[in-house]
Order: sequence, then structure tokens, then C-alpha cells
Amino acid sequence: MKRLVRCAAAVLLTAALCIPAFADASDAAGGGGAEHLSLGHRIAQSLRVGVLPDLLTVVLISTLPIVELRGAVPVGILFGMNPWVVFALSVFGNMIPIPFILLLLGPLSKWCMRFRAGKAFFDWLFTRTRKKTAEIEKYETLGLTIFVAIPLPATGAWTGAMAAFLLAMRFNHSMWSIFLGVVIAGVIMTVLSLLGWIGAIVAGVALGALVIGCMSRWLKKEERG
Repeated sequence: MKRLVRCAAAVLLTAALCIPAFADASDAAGGGGAEHLSLGHRIAQSLRVGVLPDLLTVVLISTLPIVELRGAVPVGILFGMNPWVVFALSVFGNMIPIPFILLLLGPLSKWCMRFRAGKAFFDWLFTRTRKKTAEIEKYETLGLTIFVAIPLPATGAWTGAMAAFLLAMRFNHSMWSIFLGVVIAGVIMTVLSLLGWIGAIVAGVALGALVIGCMSRWLKKEERG
């Protein structure tokens, strides 16, 4: 029970810290002029000029690191697509790289670290990831879900997958935790794009409560097992 209370406190604290970021994302989703276009919007504009259909553009944007789903959802809404379609495509695209990261990051990093440039890059990448994901180590799978669910530049499925690899978390647990986090992030970003940051915060708190309830039952089963 104490463990669950600490997790709930972490969710509420994270949500409070994210309010200013939600407001910024709401401004970007609502337009505000070309100078306020997000990175996802700029990428979408370059891909959309007679090159790719809107559906594929949304999927491709959601697969990209840094941009991920939080950039793809506002772009799809901006294109005038059905929000449910945008949500489904963004979640699908965001999950495409995750199994490859979890399965191949180890062998790839070992091979690249034989070279000076590769060692320097992965040392920097892993150090940066560890600094940003300390809470994941404390709360394990629940922490991973919450980390991925908060749609901020320093969070997301890519960083969550690297953190899961560094913490030697089991593949199945990592996949399901990241998937749940991506779904929550997708709901938050969809509501944010349609209703503004207040609606997104309400959705985030409600989904956070749902995650805590589901994960608490899972933790009890793990302890009994």
C-alpha cells in the first residue's frame, strides 16, 4: 500500500509540473501563426507537398524520436482527419520502433562502442537517459508507464524503451507498460488538440487514476506470486 501511495503522489506531482507544457502545446495545436508551428507541423508540411498521403504522414511523424506521438496527433487534427483515426495511427506509429529498440539496442551499442565515436555517443546517450528516468527505476513498470504517458519533450516511448533496456526490465513488461503509456499520451494529446489544455489535464488526471488502479491490482498479483 505504501508503494502505491508513493506512485500516486508521483503521478499527481508529474501532472502538476506538466500544466505549463500543456498550455504551450495547446497554443501550438490551435495554430497561432507560422512562427509558432511545432517541429511536427514543420516536418508534416515538408512531407505533405505532393509526396505522402496524410495517413502515412501521421504514422511516419509518430515513429520519429523527440517528435513521436505528441507531434503526430496535432498534425493529424490540423489536416482535418477524424480524431479517432489520428489517435489510432499515432499510437501504431509510435509503437513501431519500440520492439526494435528493446531487442537490438544491446547488440548495436556493444558493436558501436568498439569505436571511439560510437563509445562517445552511447556513453552520452545512456548517461542522459539515466538522468531523465530515475523515477522509472524507483517505481519500475508503473513508473515506465507514467513516464511514457506524460507528453513532454524529455519523455516518450523512445526514451522509455532505452530506460527499460538499461534497467534490464523484461521484454513483455516493457512492451505493455510502454504501450499503455503511449495510449494515455495519445488520449491526452487528442483531447488537448480538440479542447485545449484544461481538457487535457482533466483527461490526464482521469487516466492517471485508471493506471494506478490497474497497476495496483497487478502489483498485488506480483507480490502474491
